[in-house]
Amino acid sequence: MPERTISTMFDEDHERLDALFKSFQTLKRTDFPKAKSAFLEFKAGLQRHVVWEEDVLFPLWERKSGMTGGGPTIVMRNEHREIGDWLEAIYRKIQAQNPETEREEQTLLDLLDRHNMSEEEVLYPEMDRMISAEERETAFRAMEQIA
Repeated sequence: MPERTISTMFDEDHERLDALFKSFQTLKRTDFPKAKSAFLEFKAGLQRHVVWEEDVLFPLWERKSGMTGGGPTIVMRNEHREIGDWLEAIYRKIQAQNPETEREEQTLLDLLDRHNMSEEEVLYPEMDRMISAEERETAFRAMEQIA
């Protein structure tokens, strides 16, 4: 079995979240209850993903890289806030049974595309390079404790 890495774990979670969001988009005009369920699962998963990064991965990156006053994690934390704002905008419409979320969806997807590219092409591979297998497993155990 191949070694579990930061890159593979987070890339797989990105793919899972992408599939949930696509399901929401596909179903919102034909089966709103199922669409809402997919969106709520996406929202919870994305919020957990952000906590994994901000509470586990980013502090480890900052400690290992020495970049504590600036660098990519500061930018990514700011992007997380903006992503969260658009996620909540869609959520409010879903709660109001309003499927007219295209503008919010497009903005969220654009933000996620840019953000995920930075993570997948830079942060995750660098983490895999700079941390030991023991540190990686400690990080995974910490993430498993986050509901």
